[in-house]
Amino acid sequence: MRALNPPDCSIARTELRAILRSAGWPPDVIADAELAFHELYINAWQHAGSPSPAVLVSLQPAVLRVAVCDGCPDLPESSASADPYAVSGRGLDLVRALTDRFGVDPVKSGKVTWFELDAAA
Repeated sequence: MRALNPPDCSIARTELRAILRSAGWPPDVIADAELAFHELYINAWQHAGSPSPAVLVSLQPAVLRVAVCDGCPDLPESSASADPYAVSGRGLDLVRALTDRFGVDPVKSGKVTWFELDAAA
């Protein structure tokens, strides 16, 4: 049975913020990265049933890549017809809007959902 409360992602979120601050990224881009990360993390818990999703963060000089791994092979569906007044169902659209690149890669043990942000020029 899955826990009713989502797993705590505050440590990973704090680490992500610290990494980007130390690299000199602007606060608005850091906020976008945090929100996009939170959406992927909660989706992995809520829709994929991962009790504690794995998180991978890679920061190259000009590109941040955040990946969240879960054990469910089901790929997310497009929400092109999502009700704009619904309480949920638009999280991945939000991730797409906040980031420069977004994708889902199937892997042997589930999938990896990721996004990339480019450093401000």
